Amino acid sequence: MSAVFGRRVMLRPLVVQDFPQWQEVRRRNVDWLTRWEPRRIPGQPDVVEDPEAFSIRCSARARERQLGTGFGFGVFVEGCFAGEINVSSVQRGPFQSAYIGYWIDEALAGNSYVPEALVVVARFCFEELRLHRIQIAIIPRNGASRRVVAKLDIREEGTARRYLEINGVWEDHVRYAITAEEWAERRESLLRAWVD
Repeated sequence: MSAVFGRRVMLRPLVVQDFPQWQEVRRRNVDWLTRWEPRRIPGQPDVVEDPEAFSIRCSARARERQLGTGFGFGVFVEGCFAGEINVSSVQRGPFQSAYIGYWIDEALAGNSYVPEALVVVARFCFEELRLHRIQIAIIPRNGASRRVVAKLDIREEGTARRYLEINGVWEDHVRYAITAEEWAERRESLLRAWVD
């Protein structure tokens, strides 16, 4: 799978050679990120500290791409690793939907790299994968992630109670979504504002 590009970001699948940059960013951002993420399962290798675990993660993501069930992207800014945006749980049949998750290096937060990456991923989901709907679920108090969807005016659909286990706690999540019909209506303005 080749890279896809925004105005300032490049998105491409992570490979084993990305481990040193990925590890440095994850180590430096441990407090910034882990409060929003599921806890590591006891006994599992620490993907941040174990190069082999990172290699296995890259292989699993490659397998998801082959199966069409998930599409993970590293976000690169000026050639340097900056974060990730992932398309997961791709469902076909009558649902034609997927979930989007993202994170960015705290040092680069506030520069609108994630909204730009999200527009690039939306175009990929609707125009390459031909999905009908993409969804984003965010913990209500995660202001930084909620600003991303606010900047893009992505529709809020309500709060799912105790939706995901995050850092050991079942957390409520605000759900956001955009459909293929909304993308068709807003495509030109979103691409003009964020990508072209």
